[in-house]
Amino acid sequence: MIVITANQLHAAEQDTPELSAVAGLNSIFGDRLPLSHSGELGEEFQMLVDTGELAMAVALVLTRGGQWSVGIGVGTAVEPLDESVQSGSGNAFVAAHGAVLRARKKSTHLAVAAQPRHQLARDAEALADLLLILRARRSSQGWEIHDLLATGLTQAEAAGRMGITPQSASKRARAAEIKAEDAAVGPLARLLDRLDESVTVPAARPAVRPSAQAESPTSVETRSGGLGG
Repeated sequence: MIVITANQLHAAEQDTPELSAVAGLNSIFGDRLPLSHSGELGEEFQMLVDTGELAMAVALVLTRGGQWSVGIGVGTAVEPLDESVQSGSGNAFVAAHGAVLRARKKSTHLAVAAQPRHQLARDAEALADLLLILRARRSSQGWEIHDLLATGLTQAEAAGRMGITPQSASKRARAAEIKAEDAAVGPLARLLDRLDESVTVPAARPAVRPSAQAESPTSVETRSGGLGG
């Protein structure tokens, strides 16, 4: 289970910033967000996502404007889940809460955590930090072509929209490191999926170490079962 907790970094201009953020995400992703909720914790909300790809997509939207810190938590959740995540509980929610608190203190405003702790969470966070640092250096012109290409336009079509030559559009795309971003998002999503599988699937029962002493037939039979025979 992957839970995202987002906490606002700065004072809100609107009365309900979390409602605005959830509405914006729903407009982008539609019914791909299975459960979302503008929480009662003030300027904070949580949502569940079912894939690492969707988790990365949501995180990149939220971190772009510098208004939200984002915690991605991976672990188990108490089921059945309600129609909202307001009353959700379990390791994934605990991990997301701890991650968002840590994210507030980071320049990238993103943290990844798992319960139980797992090396893949640290790996995913380190790679996500590099991606977010790259995006933070992108110029307004770079973001313009990024957003046009994200709609499915070709570089030539994007150039026409911006009123520049295809050569100039290609140069802007290179400066914006759009190919590098696209190449990084997929592996990051797969890391989160692997992390989800690692911490939510029960571990295999450990094999029993052989004893130096002679065993009774009963003990041998028991051990054979423990080895999954």
